[in-house]
Formats: sequence, structure tokens, C-alpha cells
Amino acid sequence: MTHAEGPMRDRIREIATNMLIRDGYQGFRFQDVANALNTTRTNLHYHFGNKEALCEEVIVDYVDRTYSRFESIWHAESTLEDKILGMLEYNRERYLKYNPDGNTAQPWSLIARMRLERELVGSRAREGLLQFSARLEHLVTQGIATAVRHRELRQDAPVEDIALQLVAIANSANPITQDAGSFERLEHLYRAFARIVSHAYGLKKPAGRLRAVRA
Repeated sequence: MTHAEGPMRDRIREIATNMLIRDGYQGFRFQDVANALNTTRTNLHYHFGNKEALCEEVIVDYVDRTYSRFESIWHAESTLEDKILGMLEYNRERYLKYNPDGNTAQPWSLIARMRLERELVGSRAREGLLQFSARLEHLVTQGIATAVRHRELRQDAPVEDIALQLVAIANSANPITQDAGSFERLEHLYRAFARIVSHAYGLKKPAGRLRAVRA
């Protein structure tokens, strides 16, 4: 790969990501990417071969980057409350990229979008989509267990049940915002979840930020 090819491949992947989120796999067209970049389909084929190869690389990279962000949140030296709110803020960041006015319902998660068409994508992309929830659940379960060890949560806290419910919110984040037409419903769910865990299992540091949220 030449020096010039790297930036072009990055631009192609970025445009492809946006279009896959917006249009889905079936609605994705090489020609649309070429038009957006003011280049030719031949140039796209040179870099990625075909639609499946491009989409597979985009999906696998997106899944890995998304997991890495969640990993950085859950491996941080912070409270359980901060980790839950970190997930919330990461969702907000991605939501606002595709819904900048904050009050629309455009899709914003490639993982959520591609789950609807996972039988159409390549095997590596399909496997990445299938494994994402299990990887995230394992990560969050470890984080909840750490909160128990650090005495943020009581010893009888049901670690796996708490993790399961939090991951369910994360996995449903995109459709929740689309159904609600804004981010507010998703934010309420994250914060309500943190309040319930705090009330039921004794978070050491009550969340002042959580109490400020209206019911």
C-alpha cells in the first residue's frame, strides 16, 4: 500500500460506514460511495475488490472499535456509576453524530443496523456481530464483580443479572432512540438503571447527578 492509498481507504471506509448505517446492506451501492468521494467505482474496486469485502472490513472494524471504547470505560479506575454513565455518554456521542439537532430518529449504530441483515454479510462480519453481545456481557460482568469486591455493591448483588440488564439496554440503544424520536428516553433508562442498582444493592457513593434527573 502506498502512502496515498491509506487516506483514500480510510475515506472510503468512513463514507461506507455512514451509508451502511443510513441505508443498510441491501441499500448500499458502490456508485453512491464513488459519487460521495468524486471518484470512480473502478477506484473502489481497486481498494476493496467488491461490496462484500468493503462491507465486511467496515463492520469488523466498527465492532472492534465499539468494543474497545466500552473496554476503556469498564477498565477505567472509576466508580460503577461513572462506568454506567460512560456507556450513556458514548451512546450520546454516536447518536448526535447522526442526529445533530438531538430530536430526530435517524439510525446511528452500525451494529444495530447490520444485525437486521446479518445473514447477508460476510462470515467474519457475521461472526463479529454475533459475538459482540457475549463479549460486552463478559466485560460488564467483570466490572460489576469488581464493584462488589470494592464494596460499591453488596456481596449479595446478583452480578450476572445486573450485567445482563445493562447490556440489554446497550444492545437496544439505537431502536430505543428511534422509537422515542430523541435521546431522552435512552438517557432516562440508563440513569434509572443506575438508581435502581444503587437503591437495591447499596452503591457506596450515591449519585448526585442521578438524583438531579427528573422522574
